[in-house]
Amino acid sequence: MLDSALSLLFASLGALWTELAGSLGIFIEGFMSLGSFFTYCLMVKTDSIFVSCLLSALVCAALGFLSAVFVRASKVNPFIAGLALNLAAGGLTNTLSQIWFGTKGVLRNEVFFEIPARAGSLQTSFAAAAALCFVLSAFLVYGTRFGLRLRASGFSAAAAEERGVDSARYQIAAWAIAAMLASIGGSYLMLRVGAYTPGGVSGRGWIALAAVYLGFRNVWGVGAAAFVFALVERAGIMAQSASGLPPTALLGVPSALALVFYAASCAAREKKRRRRGNTP
Repeated sequence: MLDSALSLLFASLGALWTELAGSLGIFIEGFMSLGSFFTYCLMVKTDSIFVSCLLSALVCAALGFLSAVFVRASKVNPFIAGLALNLAAGGLTNTLSQIWFGTKGVLRNEVFFEIPARAGSLQTSFAAAAALCFVLSAFLVYGTRFGLRLRASGFSAAAAEERGVDSARYQIAAWAIAAMLASIGGSYLMLRVGAYTPGGVSGRGWIALAAVYLGFRNVWGVGAAAFVFALVERAGIMAQSASGLPPTALLGVPSALALVFYAASCAAREKKRRRRGNTP
């Protein structure tokens, strides 16, 4: 279950950062794909898992930062911009794959042949990194002035700016952090397989968005939600094995459950808001 949860942990935490800043990271799916692809490319060149993951995360953080600056400068709708980034990520990876490797299909290199033998240490390293990211995020969000201003910008950008807080700066920072975390999640997906597969993210970026609301927009709640979705995914795989159903029969269960959880969370928050409004 930890193996299934790791990529979701990074992606969900990234989505939470943008949500707290006032715009949910629709682009998480796209940056997971970019992180997966860039890690493969860098791994072929450097033969180092750490270096390739780090550089890929930095590249995606820079792209997230530039995307946020463009969105703020052009005043386009962040939701539409996020969808556009997802589409652009797919087109960019296909184009670069064709130019650099001569194919738009699955990419595999002899550099990756030894990765399955290191699966245990790889999982441990990413689990430790995920724990560190959650602890650091909790400290920054709830224990620093930066986190307070970030949450204030997300709650009401106008009110924050009246108090001298530049909400745009915090939202741009949140996009960069989210893109970096999504990239790390994509890196793990690629490394656990030992190859880059177009579409290998398989909707995990969208499930990460649902995990934000299932976790009640709380750092630790989001981590728990990621494990819930991982449990559902593992249960679906076990059900396929036990029942002999076709592999695609239960493929949409995690996404369907994400939709159900998202709808239930929205309904609960709306009910709570109305209850507060009726309180004298």
